[in-house]
Amino acid sequence: MPESLAERRDRVLGAGAPLFYREPLHLVRGEGVALFDANRRRYMDMYNNVPVVGHCHPHVVAAVREQVGMLNVHNRYLHDGILRYGERLLARHHDGIESVVFTCTGTEAVEVALMMARLATKRRGIVCTDAAYHGNSAEVRKLARCQATTGEVRSVPFPDARRGAPADPAVWHLERLREVLDGFARDGVPVAAMVVCPIFANEGLPTAPAGYLPQAAAMVRAAGGLFIADEVQAGLGRTGHWWGSEVAGIEPDIVAMGKPLGGGVPIGAAAGSRAVVENFRRRTGYFNTFASSPLQAAAGNAVLDVIEREQLCANATRVGTMLRDGLAEIRENCEAMGEVRGRGLFLGVEWVTARDAQEAARADREGARRIVNALKDKGFLLGNAGAFGNVVKIRPPLVFSEQDAAAFLTAFAEAAGEARQAT
Repeated sequence: MPESLAERRDRVLGAGAPLFYREPLHLVRGEGVALFDANRRRYMDMYNNVPVVGHCHPHVVAAVREQVGMLNVHNRYLHDGILRYGERLLARHHDGIESVVFTCTGTEAVEVALMMARLATKRRGIVCTDAAYHGNSAEVRKLARCQATTGEVRSVPFPDARRGAPADPAVWHLERLREVLDGFARDGVPVAAMVVCPIFANEGLPTAPAGYLPQAAAMVRAAGGLFIADEVQAGLGRTGHWWGSEVAGIEPDIVAMGKPLGGGVPIGAAAGSRAVVENFRRRTGYFNTFASSPLQAAAGNAVLDVIEREQLCANATRVGTMLRDGLAEIRENCEAMGEVRGRGLFLGVEWVTARDAQEAARADREGARRIVNALKDKGFLLGNAGAFGNVVKIRPPLVFSEQDAAAFLTAFAEAAGEARQAT
């Protein structure tokens, strides 16, 4: 019997490389918000934030093709393209973000950001949340779902406006941060930085208590540390703003960026003040063979062109509001739907066993998986994520239209109704 594609994959890549869905897809082509499988079936991509301006956007494809046909080398030569790209990217941040170190991935960007903070402060302690994910290197993996109360990396509970009752949730969460900062000081491991995704994407897009992040950043700075925003998922127009930090009301000292920057060409970046970046360069001699390349510059500039010309931040706000309102309406008749969360074109629908129970107790991971697979069968690709695996993650390319949203809401209502009848 001939070897299946899945069996061949296990043999070549080693069994255990993750795949989505009960019946994995064999995709062969993408266009805009659409993906096509080997049988030419069309699916609407509701999950990927790599093709941020849509799959195979003609402007990005043309820019990459032209640059590949002209020049692509490592970054130890002068090249105007990467400087124009860096200038444009930095201009989209607040005034304190002045210089940038390019990488190939978000993981590398977070790793560089951690090194920047530690070198700038001459300290080692790092604060993260207890349900975070920031990347896959040996150092950055220490931040993943960290439960540590000792050592150089320690966590606080991820902020959720529902946690901390009957006390004020913001006060409760800030008290947990104070305990960690005091613990670092007591143990002789002074804090270097706190690193968070400003919209808490991997935590499941919880609604943070009002004012939590600005106050947390102030506490970390008062303790001698810096504040790092991981914008890999939250940034580049995803929330309807250029950066998730704008939604959260903070101005980070260091910003890490990744996945969507190149629209499919691997680009990451860590940016901060010129003093912080130059101190990092002086102390490490860091270089990355494939980062800051003419090819990355061409792709990055093309992605910025599309976001600006097609006004995709405004589109994310407009269509995202339509999506959120539509999902909230469906929720009224579906007890399995908990909170509808998020901003712009990054939404999450909590799947629950009971709306009035504590979050960990009510989380319905299997229900979330079932609805994701049911929507896949209807031609819409999503994923489930979050601290408890029960948040249906909705994150389409920024070119997602009102017509696309209407089609998705119809399918979601059908799938929710079918799930209700099956229970």
